[in-house]
Amino acid sequence: MKKVNLSVLLILLCYVCFSQNKQLLYGLKELPQNLLINPGSEVDYKWHAGLPLLSQIHVSAGSSGLALNDIFADNGIDFNQRIRNIVNDLSSRDFFTVNQQLEIFSGGFKTGKQYVKDTYISFGLYQEADAIIYFPKDFAVLFLEGNQNNIDRVFDLSDLNLRADLISVLHLGYNKKVNDKFTYGVRGKIYSSLASISSINNNGSFVTRQGDNNFLTHTFNLDLQVRTSGISSLINNNSDASSNINDFRSKLFLGGDLGLGLDAGFTYRYSDQLSIDASVQDLGFINHTKDLETLSIDGNLVFEGVNPVRGTNVDDASEDFESLFEIDTTATKFVTTRPVKFNGAVRYAFERVKDKNCNCVKPEKDYLSQIGAQLYAIKRPVQPQLALSLYYYRKIFGVFRTKLSYTIDSFSKRNIGFGLSTHIGSFNFYVTADNLLEYENLANAQSLSLQFGFNLIFN
Repeated sequence: MKKVNLSVLLILLCYVCFSQNKQLLYGLKELPQNLLINPGSEVDYKWHAGLPLLSQIHVSAGSSGLALNDIFADNGIDFNQRIRNIVNDLSSRDFFTVNQQLEIFSGGFKTGKQYVKDTYISFGLYQEADAIIYFPKDFAVLFLEGNQNNIDRVFDLSDLNLRADLISVLHLGYNKKVNDKFTYGVRGKIYSSLASISSINNNGSFVTRQGDNNFLTHTFNLDLQVRTSGISSLINNNSDASSNINDFRSKLFLGGDLGLGLDAGFTYRYSDQLSIDASVQDLGFINHTKDLETLSIDGNLVFEGVNPVRGTNVDDASEDFESLFEIDTTATKFVTTRPVKFNGAVRYAFERVKDKNCNCVKPEKDYLSQIGAQLYAIKRPVQPQLALSLYYYRKIFGVFRTKLSYTIDSFSKRNIGFGLSTHIGSFNFYVTADNLLEYENLANAQSLSLQFGFNLIFN
């Protein structure tokens, strides 16, 4: 059982993950949070205020390669063999991401000429956790099987790719309605990094070959690096919990490593019923200068021995590795770029709203229903992550807005989602959830998402 411990840990660590796509929120122009995804969205309300800490709470989870049921299902297959099957089925391009957002405060208001308020200013502060882990295929095989049964196999150590960031974002948005057809917007951001860890663009290999007189030749070629900021002091110092909390609180309000970012977007109406919109988010960077630690291993090593390098026990493998290589520790400043995101959609509105007084269509061109298609993409270390959604939107009884979506992405080809927004006077509550078909048995789900919030919106 010991020899699968690390593989189980890697798989479980990779499974606890999140996705950033907000296909149910994107395009809901009656919600202020839509401006965070597309600062160029149309704005029909006069001003808004989000309830502090409650205006946007977003969590989601997903895995491109497996579900929890694949690990723990009672299907008669030996647990060790099940882990081997999973490791063999996954590839180094299978990824597992993390994203969580909490809006701390937000607001906005219309401004402009006395009778034509064509500009909307929005602002706020939110906290975000974002990470991605690619499955380290060859590392898992090496620790699972060892190298004794893998003579002449070259293990590719560049499979190690991961990044995680905990940040806060102070932002200010400008939205301009140029005319009835075209609206654009931009959003400036100041990032404050609370903690960061990354290990990407690694290189290296390990191979064992049969020599003479039962000797084995082990060849290491390593160029590996892990960079951290905001983490070393938490691990190495004996500070108490209250001190760590105070440190994170100060970093939350622009006390951490700082950076700048930009969002931009637009909406264009071909007609009253047909429109397109698109946006790009997080064109930015963070300059890491505080609480730094970089761990690196760079060099070649060839040695011979009768026994293989141990890999069937985690503790033994760790001791072997530390005895062979010296890990270089430095405190070097570095810059990270934000994961750039793109959204684009085409929409068609229909079912014109009727005037209750005359049972005829209103002179204002308002529609009850809408269908559309949306493309989402995010830049990641190995390859972009994509998603395509089709949706149906409808207003009900004047106080409800509903959205039903079908999404194809790296996690699922049958992702059904639903969103509901209520507007009672100036009070707004919204909730969205996707992959609803898997709620009967969550262990079978490869992705789940939930988002909700409360706003005051004045029309």
